[in-house]
Amino acid sequence: MTTVWILGGTGRTGRAVSEVLTARGLDVVLVGRDAGRLRAATPPGARSMVLTSAEVPAAVRRDRPRVVLNTVGPFAGTADPVVDACLDAGADYVDLANDMAAVPALLARNAEAVAAGRTLVTGAGFGVTGTESVVARLTATRSDAPLRVRVDMVPSLALQAGQVGEALAGTIVEGLPGIPGGGRFQGRLYLGGQLHPTRIGGMVQRLVTPDGDVVTTAAMPLGELVAAQRASGAPDVLAASSEAPSGRLVGLLPLGTSILVFAPVRRLAGRLLARVRFPDRPAPRTHSWGHARVTWTDGSVTRGWLALPEAQEATVVIAAEVVRRLADDEGRPGAWTPAALFGPELAESVGGRYVDGVRA
Repeated sequence: MTTVWILGGTGRTGRAVSEVLTARGLDVVLVGRDAGRLRAATPPGARSMVLTSAEVPAAVRRDRPRVVLNTVGPFAGTADPVVDACLDAGADYVDLANDMAAVPALLARNAEAVAAGRTLVTGAGFGVTGTESVVARLTATRSDAPLRVRVDMVPSLALQAGQVGEALAGTIVEGLPGIPGGGRFQGRLYLGGQLHPTRIGGMVQRLVTPDGDVVTTAAMPLGELVAAQRASGAPDVLAASSEAPSGRLVGLLPLGTSILVFAPVRRLAGRLLARVRFPDRPAPRTHSWGHARVTWTDGSVTRGWLALPEAQEATVVIAAEVVRRLADDEGRPGAWTPAALFGPELAESVGGRYVDGVRA
């Protein structure tokens, strides 16, 4: 039986993915640091293992699971030690990253993955897959590279009451350290194939989804920017999100950035933000949507949408399908985003539906 490890197995995503994969007959091991929470999270037929983050790499090298799914953010800090261990142990690696630090860092390890004969996948969730898939589909029918691409992530996310948590809070207050093309708390876009600064929340656009919902999107420096540029080859690329103008957490990011340059202040801000509580909120729309607008050198424009379920549910089914395919030896050596590895049909295999040129 093929063994899959899920790091962060007590989290909402880890628990849900474990249920899907266990039902498909895989040997699932939930990994976490709290024995009591692991027992409560582990579905029938799965196993659990108590490990701290520091203990995980050695355990991967020792036990050699077939695939490791990392759900523990911030991924810029958690990915590298686990990837090192996977390459040493002959395991494939998957994570849910969608930020401007972790996604390109994982993709930069392509040569190592090829040399080891292993598959590394980043962005196995709604954001990267939902937008990258539309770009891949729209550009597949032409041999020339487009001039410009804009992708818009429109999640329909149901919130469960609870705290923000340390991982997400840390990602927000850290900004974009070490990302070329702008400052720590600036956005990014591609111009002429290079990263340049742009204002987070700028480049506002009003869209009407194929369901008829009116949404507003604005610039957000997320991992789908990198995925869209790689999928299209376009020199000018912008990534936007409906969460930029309206998302409660996103609105906190630009505040007080002049003092967030100081590490002690960031640590304090992170601790305070981690304690912020959210109430329950139902999903605001029937579907989550990925949208892309592709402008070609001849002036023509193509547009498309991808309908997916509620954003958290979409992340679960995408991550589970990527892991399942790797467990079945359907991967290829190298470092990939999901649609780059499996094509735009991956989204359809988990219930996604493409709609071309509607209300864009």
